[in-house]
Amino acid sequence: MRAGDFAVAWRITDRDLRTFAYAPKHIGPRHLQRIWRGEPFADRDVLVRCYHGLGDTIQFLRFMRPLGELARSVTVWCQEELLPLVERTAGVDRAFALHDGAPEANFEVDIEIMEVPHALRVSCEQVGMRAPYLELPRQDAAADLDREGFSVGLVWQVGEWDKRRAIPSHLLRSLAVPGVTLHALQSGARKEELDRIGARDISTPGIADLGHVLNQLDLVICVDTMVAHLAGALGREAWVLLHTDCDWRWPLSGDRSIWYPSMRLFHQTRPGDWTDVVAEVAVKLSARAQFDKPG
Repeated sequence: MRAGDFAVAWRITDRDLRTFAYAPKHIGPRHLQRIWRGEPFADRDVLVRCYHGLGDTIQFLRFMRPLGELARSVTVWCQEELLPLVERTAGVDRAFALHDGAPEANFEVDIEIMEVPHALRVSCEQVGMRAPYLELPRQDAAADLDREGFSVGLVWQVGEWDKRRAIPSHLLRSLAVPGVTLHALQSGARKEELDRIGARDISTPGIADLGHVLNQLDLVICVDTMVAHLAGALGREAWVLLHTDCDWRWPLSGDRSIWYPSMRLFHQTRPGDWTDVVAEVAVKLSARAQFDKPG
């Protein structure tokens, strides 16, 4: 999957599916459960379970449209924060919030959202994004975003999984180049961090609100986290900074992703050292801000 050879990936997954086909369903940690057993979807009511992270759900929502073209109905049991986006996704008939109990839905087949591309046997061409696939709910009042200069949103911290993705905030000070206004999208950022970076706080209470902010920015610079997937799925330009042993969904080299055409990737050259990555981004950001300067 990292190399884009999905035909080989599905052959490997077929082998694993045969191995686990008779294991008890819905047993053990949610993110390790194998839900789908190879059942067909045609003219059936399908429940899609979202047991991984927010970014995973956003990334794989692109497959709800082809799933919906096969199934009688598609119900998505997703993280509550994503409901405003999921219920507007093409192919989804119903969405409701994930919880620890049994789902309040009638279904004939259930599948975890990250299993869907295997079940549909998607190709590299089908994985590639031809157009944004997320629709934001209507916003009554626009976010108060100062459009002075070239507007850049920043995210540098991550959740508990794989802290190697995080960047020390003091390094981002070098991104405060002439002509650029930095906006911190980082939830929970401290005032001393913002002052150190030279960024304005525009963190938002909800993911849909964040999506509206992304639509107003000229560029997003972030680490490998949910914000990267949200920007990519909305078709917004994003520069994503990756550590040397990055997650399977990103190539180990090169600056492009088959998943998100609006995204540019920047890789560490030495494990744990973000200095060169941020320096490269600063140079390219300065050039970009000058190129986009009005007049």
